[in-house]
Amino acid sequence: MTDPIKTRREGAILEVTLDRPKANAIDLTTSRIMGEVFANFRDDSDLRVAILTGAGEKFFCPGWDLKAAADGDAVDGDYGVGGFGGLQELCGMNKPVIAAVNGICCGGGLELALSADIILAADHATFALPEIRSGTIADAASIKLPKRIPYHIAMELLLTGRWFDTTEALNWGLINHVHSAADLMEQAWDMARLLASGPPLVYAAIKDVVRDAEDAKFQDAMNHITKRQIASIDLLYSSEDQLEGARAFTEKRDPVWKGC
Repeated sequence: MTDPIKTRREGAILEVTLDRPKANAIDLTTSRIMGEVFANFRDDSDLRVAILTGAGEKFFCPGWDLKAAADGDAVDGDYGVGGFGGLQELCGMNKPVIAAVNGICCGGGLELALSADIILAADHATFALPEIRSGTIADAASIKLPKRIPYHIAMELLLTGRWFDTTEALNWGLINHVHSAADLMEQAWDMARLLASGPPLVYAAIKDVVRDAEDAKFQDAMNHITKRQIASIDLLYSSEDQLEGARAFTEKRDPVWKGC
């Protein structure tokens, strides 16, 4: 068998490609490999941005591999570090992740895309949460989707399992941009290079603050920031990069971020 996960590294950017013909479905083994890949990305100080995509042009990812399940993979089995797909439950993922959705994105595949910070899609991509039709729940999507798009739209998608296209996904703010299939990866890499040129300590602080504030009252979240009760905020406010940003502004030059 070939490795179901292919990686490509260029400078501070890591491209992760799910490559499991025919549909890029994820079994337990693949999920554990993905967890290792994303944990290593998180912990590698030389890497700043990741791109996640699928091989081919038909499928991004349909989620859980039902054939593997029929052969004995337990739905509540060991998905590895980071949970299903190695990303949606990975603690401390404080670097930007871009999902480049190159085709069918449904079930756990859509939940995996929702774990990214930015979602780009090919114009032929389609989406669905069809778990309801199999008598089960789209668990991560049931938590995330009503917080990302209007409640009633999220509930319709969860309760019906219907398919929708990039026009609707863009309309509800579920994805950031739509590109032609030929341009998708070039656009994803352009976005990744833009993010890789930015301040990594600020990215970490932003992601920490967003997570901290998700279920907190505004003033409580603000207090966590102003009192430096978030580790990445404390590191940022004491960093050389914080001073570099101010110096570069006053000296009218581009800042040089060191991540320290």
